Amino acid sequence: MKVCVIGLGYIGLPTAAIFAQKGLEVLGVDTNPTIVDTINQAKTHIIEPELDKLVFESVKQGFLKASLKPNYADVFIICVPTPFKQNHQPNIDYIQQASKAIAKYLQKGNLVLLESTSPCGTTEKISQYLSTIREDLKFPHNNKQPDIFVAYTPERVLPGSILKELVENDRIIGGITTQCTKKAIELYKIFVKGECIPTDAKTAEMTKLTENAFRDVNIAFANELSLICEEAGIDVYTLIKLANHHPRVNILKPSCGVGGHCIAVDPWFIISDFPKQSKLIKTAREVNDYKIHFVTQKITHRLLQKDYKKIAILGLSFKPDIDDLRESPAVKITKTIISDTQREIFIVEPHIKHLPQELSYPNVRLCTLQEALDESQLIIILVAHKAFLNLNIPTQEILDFVNIREV
Repeated sequence: MKVCVIGLGYIGLPTAAIFAQKGLEVLGVDTNPTIVDTINQAKTHIIEPELDKLVFESVKQGFLKASLKPNYADVFIICVPTPFKQNHQPNIDYIQQASKAIAKYLQKGNLVLLESTSPCGTTEKISQYLSTIREDLKFPHNNKQPDIFVAYTPERVLPGSILKELVENDRIIGGITTQCTKKAIELYKIFVKGECIPTDAKTAEMTKLTENAFRDVNIAFANELSLICEEAGIDVYTLIKLANHHPRVNILKPSCGVGGHCIAVDPWFIISDFPKQSKLIKTAREVNDYKIHFVTQKITHRLLQKDYKKIAILGLSFKPDIDDLRESPAVKITKTIISDTQREIFIVEPHIKHLPQELSYPNVRLCTLQEALDESQLIIILVAHKAFLNLNIPTQEILDFVNIREV
């Protein structure tokens, strides 16, 4: 069996590598030549436990190759980004481009799978779009006996344990028809040890969005509590610890906001399609986005109180102990602080080698933790990396937004 994976990011590359490990011939496709070259050298561009070893073995054994263009295969898996536009409207341009790229390689009996988090109805739109390009083939959105089978198969993984969770987590499989669902389940059973649960495509799409909206709402509750406690003069961490002694209460820990490509983005897909019905989901998104502004204001206020010449910012990733900066609150906060000051700024992010372009200023440099602690007069902690635990910093010289001393 030949598998073609479109998009070699945080989901596409691990998925491709796992299929290759199982002895399938896998072609990974990406528009970035550097990524393609890196993988063909048996290396990875993503920091994820065990992924480098898996890619190395798969490439060396000849089961995994990377290319700028697709080729003929039995299965096509689309794992491309689905960002939103400036008005929070879903942007499925990358999905459409990926669909167009594979269209000419489709043959009777092929399976087309969408893994990208998408608004309801996107999977059927792919089927409709492909049918306009390949009029010689029958597609499942309008044919009970199609030539091409199309399904939606969202992942539900945690950065830092992606390979483990791809294998062990239950998988929702939603085909346009029951036959599409069945064929997709047969494929994922090759490596998924969790249950492969059948449903229809639209329900599978909404399931993925619902999971992340649920998490967003829960985080928003904790972040809103932190705002209330700030006003009331109460330590929010003590409050949450006490409240969680109730046997049916489990409040999460406040943060600087919500980042990553999923939780910070996916709820807007629901809000966009169902604006009248999604009031709570929208409010949660607004609370979590506001927390970024709130943290930025607190830092700015502290900088106005005292003329610090050198400051350190600890953490840029959207969550602890990963290298993923997508939609990161820490990056957004840091960008604002940098643009408003001429102070010398030391950034510590142990999981990256270079600062993103948006943070590249003459007065800013990426450095080690020890350098930052030695040089800076004020330490600002935005991410609870393990590397930052047990720091010996005087309270008056620290702004800790993650309660690092009790992590």
